Amino acid sequence: MSATTEPSTEAEPETETTEQPESKEEMLRRYLAEKAREGEFFFKSKFIADEVGLSPKEIGALMVKLKDSASELTIEKWSYTSATTWRIEPA
Repeated sequence: MSATTEPSTEAEPETETTEQPESKEEMLRRYLAEKAREGEFFFKSKFIADEVGLSPKEIGALMVKLKDSASELTIEKWSYTSATTWRIEPA
């Protein structure tokens, strides 16, 4: 009795064009850079949450990180009235 191996007909996943999914931080950074392209931009997390696909809490946590790491943007807490208002402008 002999066994023969036949080539698989299943499609192999493409590894060359597979990209890593964008991190939440990178996604938010890109969104903010786009919004601030023409000048300063003010927002509250709860008002952009649906647009960016993140919760207001996630946005708030990421803003603290981005404040230190996004060299292309100037990020500052602007005011607090029922939620933090953030001010963004190109660096």
